[in-house]
Amino acid sequence: MALSDADVQKQIKHMMAFIEQEANEKAEEIDAKAEEEFNIEKGRLVQQQRLKIMEYYEKKEKQVELQKKIQSSNMLNQARLKVLKVREDHVASVLEECRRRLGEVTRDPSRYSEVLLALITQGLLQLIEPNVVVRGRQADAQLIQNVLPAAVQNYKESSGKDVVVTLDTDHYLPEGCTGGVDMITQSGRIKISNTLESRLELIAMQLIPAIRNALFGRNINRKFTD
Repeated sequence: MALSDADVQKQIKHMMAFIEQEANEKAEEIDAKAEEEFNIEKGRLVQQQRLKIMEYYEKKEKQVELQKKIQSSNMLNQARLKVLKVREDHVASVLEECRRRLGEVTRDPSRYSEVLLALITQGLLQLIEPNVVVRGRQADAQLIQNVLPAAVQNYKESSGKDVVVTLDTDHYLPEGCTGGVDMITQSGRIKISNTLESRLELIAMQLIPAIRNALFGRNINRKFTD
């Protein structure tokens, strides 16, 4: 039986409504899927950026911590250097005081003569030369001349050798020298400094560790004492 135009139109409208409903459902499904994928991607990107930010600030924190350690180490080293400088200055002042007191020895002619005798005798035994020139301060010329015979005798008794000792009256020790003598071979090639300053420096080199211990106590960080 043939359909009327009204029936045809009705079926077409029904089919169009069905298609539209299917399309709407499909669109909603696509939107939901897109929303889900968007949220997943957004979450992934947010997490990724959050990790990057955390990593950035963690790195910054480590840099700050490292900088603090470096700064603390530098300040500690500077403080140690200042302490060492103050200690060395104090030791130097002690040695300077010793140098100042050396001059007191030369004010007692009897005591100073004994010192000169010992210094000259020691120098002769170090040189072991047949001819030696002694050089002292101009102010000490007579004292040196007086002790030379005894020094030569001491040398002969100790070494069994003869020696001729001459006082240098053309050249003297510098004005600032505290006392003592320089001893030179006749050829001038070998020289021994037995001035009071040189003897003090020699003793100071040996005693500075003991001086430091006496002034500041033993260094607990030092492993070796020789």
